[in-house]
Amino acid sequence: MRPATEVFSEWAQLGKDVGMETGHAPAVKEILGAAIEQFEGRDFTAIDAGCGNGWVVRLLNGMPNCTQAMGVDGAASMIERAQSIDIEGTYIQADLSIWNPQSPVDLVHSMEVLYYLEDIPAFLNHVNQYWLCKGGIFAFGIDHYLENEDCHGWSEKVGVRMAMYSQIEWKIMAESAGFEVIQMFRAAQTSEWAGTLSFILKKNL
Repeated sequence: MRPATEVFSEWAQLGKDVGMETGHAPAVKEILGAAIEQFEGRDFTAIDAGCGNGWVVRLLNGMPNCTQAMGVDGAASMIERAQSIDIEGTYIQADLSIWNPQSPVDLVHSMEVLYYLEDIPAFLNHVNQYWLCKGGIFAFGIDHYLENEDCHGWSEKVGVRMAMYSQIEWKIMAESAGFEVIQMFRAAQTSEWAGTLSFILKKNL
């Protein structure tokens, strides 16, 4: 099995980042819509964890109430791609598991990233403790989960380790990290697609 950051760097070089954006956009827009409702019209700052080519950062920065959004990704070529598209944006190449922002933010978003991490509970704790302001929101979506039978062969197909957990196991991990689960739902679900397992979490302490 290869490191996910290595595979995604190759994908950026091959232009596959565009397909990732197109494929994930419906779910991401639904997730962000649910997350931003929590701010009730207030301004917010944001981080996109595993930002890829930066398309979600650009989406956030185009919103009237987002005062600043930045992206972080472990794949060097993805960050290079993001910076080439958005020269004024803030994009950082870093290991998500150990990186910290200079200042906590109101919203952390992540799409199709968490199950690649070596220690998911530790990362959830890390985001809660170091990335988010009090009352901040962590919104994430994953397509690789137990109830989605279509995804069960992805790890072997891509050649990357992908953790497999059920919906309830993801919920328990989030709660164990100190988050309040505001919403758990399937974004962009259709008759042919199980949907993106999505969470809107709140930091209360």
